[in-house]
Amino acid sequence: MRLLKHASGKDCVLIKEFADNDEIPPYAILSHTWIDDEEVTFDELTNGTGKSKMGFKKIQLCGQQAQRDNLEYFWVDTCCIIQSHHRRQCTTKRVAYAARSCSRTYIAF
Repeated sequence: MRLLKHASGKDCVLIKEFADNDEIPPYAILSHTWIDDEEVTFDELTNGTGKSKMGFKKIQLCGQQAQRDNLEYFWVDTCCIIQSHHRRQCTTKRVAYAARSCSRTYIAF
């Protein structure tokens, strides 16, 4: 499972990967409406090219709200799931469901 962590005072988000047997810490989840071509993908988040997209602001705000809610980590579907492979669609849906069912709180945008 991949979770995000807001880096205080910086314009970046850190990515933490957890193995299947790792204990997953409490986290928030972003509930949002996708904007075509403006959401930040995993690749764009890791290589820094998504910062100019509108979706990056949602990620930052979610991280800030998670911190206010005393949660170190948060999850955003657009960049926590690698969605480039259509054949993985069923796996992607299972991951999204599992992430939502295990989250501590929802942050709506």
